[in-house]
Amino acid sequence: MTPNSVKIATDWLETASLRPTRQRVALAELLVGDGNHRHVTAESLYESAQSEGAVVSLATVYNTLRAFCDAGVLQEITVDGSKSYFDTNTHDHPHFYWEDEGRLTDAPADQLVILRLPEAPEGVEIASVDVVIRLRSI
Repeated sequence: MTPNSVKIATDWLETASLRPTRQRVALAELLVGDGNHRHVTAESLYESAQSEGAVVSLATVYNTLRAFCDAGVLQEITVDGSKSYFDTNTHDHPHFYWEDEGRLTDAPADQLVILRLPEAPEGVEIASVDVVIRLRSI
């Protein structure tokens, strides 16, 4: 932890009106402390926290990631209906899912063209559109 990375993490939490608890700051620092966007799973974030010496349980990681999503500072991307990735870039953008590696990365948004979406059923509106492009080695 550097003073700058702790400040970045604390500021990130404050923008979402989240109380900066010790666990939240430690996890936020791993997510955004270097100023770069990343995609993590709860398990990969837990492993990173453990290797950095942070004292958090896997349940705390899951609960904290949920709180970050609810506050709008993380975006959850579900792959295969059972595996979730968490993205620090909350702007609309497509993703590549590398099946052979179990890895999620950003795809070039400027190359994605969606000409038309189906109309939403009466009484509801489209909240978002998630685009995950699955890749596998040939």
